[in-house]
Amino acid sequence: MNKTIKTVEVPEEVVMSKIYVIRNEKVMLDRDLAELYGVETKTLKQAVKRNVKRFPEDFMFEMTLKELEDWRSEFAAHGDKKGLRYAPFCFTEQGVAMLSSILNSDRAIQVNIQIIRIFTKLRNLLSTHREILQKLEQLEKKDIEQDDKIMLIFEYLKQLEKAKQEELEYKNRKQIGFKGKN
Repeated sequence: MNKTIKTVEVPEEVVMSKIYVIRNEKVMLDRDLAELYGVETKTLKQAVKRNVKRFPEDFMFEMTLKELEDWRSEFAAHGDKKGLRYAPFCFTEQGVAMLSSILNSDRAIQVNIQIIRIFTKLRNLLSTHREILQKLEQLEKKDIEQDDKIMLIFEYLKQLEKAKQEELEYKNRKQIGFKGKN
């Protein structure tokens, strides 16, 4: 039984543009996920409410009214008018993964896999970014240590030059006193 499944490819940029940071978490909103999955937001929310035990606070949370207002004003300023009337559900990476267990359409499963891969890529980029910052800090510390060592070398060179100068002055000074026959 070979079923041909039509593959769904959503451009990474589209998915990434729908990832927001709320409560210091990278999240996707219910309406954006519903659009990507090809279902109505109402349908997605109903499925989540029927399976609410699968979505603890670190998987999904509902925006507070204050967060909703802040979010609206931020994106209205960028020309993005998201006419939300109700506070949306915000899904973390784990929440998006859990959605695949309650939404069983082929499209939802394929899009979910893409989204999880993008979240993973973002996490890897952040990890790489952190590593680069740490290496730069280490280089900066080494640079400061090297600067101190170079300054010490210059100080020694100055002292050596001063000693050579004094020795030269001593040699070239006019001799006074008794001069013996050679």
